Amino acid sequence: MDTAITVLGWDAWLTLGIILAVFMILMTTRISSDYVFLGGLVILLITGVLDAGEALAGFSSQGLIAVGALYIVVTGLRETGGLLWISQRVLGLPQSYRSAQLRLMVPVSLLSAFLNNTPVVALFIPLVIDWCRRIRVQPSRLLIPLSYASIFGGACTLIGTSTNLVVNGMVQSRYQTAGLHMFEITRIGVPMAAVGILFIILFPKLLPARKPFEEIVADPKEYTLELKVTPGGSMENKSIESAGLRRLPGAFLAELIRDGRVMAAVPPDVVLQANDRLVFVGNVESVKTLYEYQDLHPAADQIFKLDCPRYQRILVEAVVSNTCPLLGRSIREGRFRDRYNAVVVAVARNGERIEGRIGDIVLRPGDTLLVEAHAGFISRQKDTRDFYLVNEVEDSSPHRFERAPVAFAILTGMIIAASVGWLSMLKASLMAAGLMLLFGACSPARARRSIEWEVLLTIAAALGLGTALEKTGAASVLAGHMLGMSGGNPWFALAMVYTVTSIFTGIITNNAAAVLIFPVAMNTAEQLGVNVMPFIICVMLAASASFATPIGYQTNLMVYGPGGYRFSDYMRIGLPLSIVIGLVAVGLAPFLWPFAPPVY
Repeated sequence: MDTAITVLGWDAWLTLGIILAVFMILMTTRISSDYVFLGGLVILLITGVLDAGEALAGFSSQGLIAVGALYIVVTGLRETGGLLWISQRVLGLPQSYRSAQLRLMVPVSLLSAFLNNTPVVALFIPLVIDWCRRIRVQPSRLLIPLSYASIFGGACTLIGTSTNLVVNGMVQSRYQTAGLHMFEITRIGVPMAAVGILFIILFPKLLPARKPFEEIVADPKEYTLELKVTPGGSMENKSIESAGLRRLPGAFLAELIRDGRVMAAVPPDVVLQANDRLVFVGNVESVKTLYEYQDLHPAADQIFKLDCPRYQRILVEAVVSNTCPLLGRSIREGRFRDRYNAVVVAVARNGERIEGRIGDIVLRPGDTLLVEAHAGFISRQKDTRDFYLVNEVEDSSPHRFERAPVAFAILTGMIIAASVGWLSMLKASLMAAGLMLLFGACSPARARRSIEWEVLLTIAAALGLGTALEKTGAASVLAGHMLGMSGGNPWFALAMVYTVTSIFTGIITNNAAAVLIFPVAMNTAEQLGVNVMPFIICVMLAASASFATPIGYQTNLMVYGPGGYRFSDYMRIGLPLSIVIGLVAVGLAPFLWPFAPPVY
């Protein structure tokens, strides 16, 4: 085999220099990755290394467009409360820490196999923090497992992570084939996930016990919230304990009002009846969580008389000023709804417990109101003298639970259509996104906001850099060097591809690492004359299986602050886990996809 070093031209050296500069900028600055990669791509275009078609080809990649469509699909599930419904029913009250790990990691892995793992982790972070308070476990002991479980699941199907779709798109483009089918990677993804979950359960001491970020900056406000049991709902005829209202993190059930009678210090065995009024006291996050319960609805009857559909409303915190015209009057007497086209659902007052129903509370200066209103409420009231401060509560729009079955049916249809070959992954994801919009599972505005444009632009620009590596011959030369170091042994070459991809993923983004290493990996396999499939699979897995740093994978960074972690916490558990997963991937891939004969 000839692995002699080819003399590189100026264009190849410029390409390698730009890629090196991209790495250095991302490692040493906080400049957004899409700016850095787009800047590198523009230089290659201006200097003539790439023509316009080659530079812009990444923006029409099938994998890239499928990723964008899947953001909308997941938004439909989230907006209809489908993900919330799943999470509330799978966590429960485990009897041990290891049981808690299993209850969390197995369902999160399953969800992440079919949904983009970023929104899955975003949904579970507040739920896990509340759950940890309930089961008396520090959040830092479960938030890293949450992130890692989503990574495990993402490696189990073609749509589990954007990296898989992007690599599949490059396979389709390079070899003019249909690419990998939905469950091609499942054969190695499931064993990898099982080994990863088992490793975390067997070595719990590698997980840190940190003070969570929420305890450091805890919101001192305590709201009084009144909710009503929905007739015919799942809460009716359940005891307080079995309904999950007994040990609420950050909140407690202060009163139960039934037929005009007030029951304080509610015993856990009291059975709920339709239209019972439940008065809770808690912080804003707990109040928001209670507000999302499907079978509890606001006791403020005026809320159903607002002039916009409930799913178009948001929760807003508004602090009453000393010039508010409603001072000294109750919320009902002041006709708050008529004046502001909004309804007060909870009130906080300097940490005091406020007695009575929400409508009977007499407003004072400094009272913080939790208000349900149309988004226009903020723009109308932020500059008035009625309120000192007006802020939206993040992710507070009520879920459209009645549309959840439709969202689940659309997701199921997409998976079936793609897995049995009726539609390509691109067509199936676009069809599902369109149906989510058509059937009202998510609005066009929310669909636009859900797409992570920074991720898509980074992928598109990185594809252009990958094309430059291929076109200039730099990828072939790098592959030759890799072959020389591996002694022409395909196992060693595969291990090097996995290791280099994994290291790059820890330094830059997972998608960018996969795109840049892919042409080198393909050239390595082709020069060896072996099947490229083990190399494709290992690039996918190595780009996703980033455990040793918080910056290598987006979900790791998402749990960094809420868990109160340090950088070294990821190294402590992530480095040995990365080695174990790497051994599984490199050791298993050639058995499932033998090196010979070549496929493409």
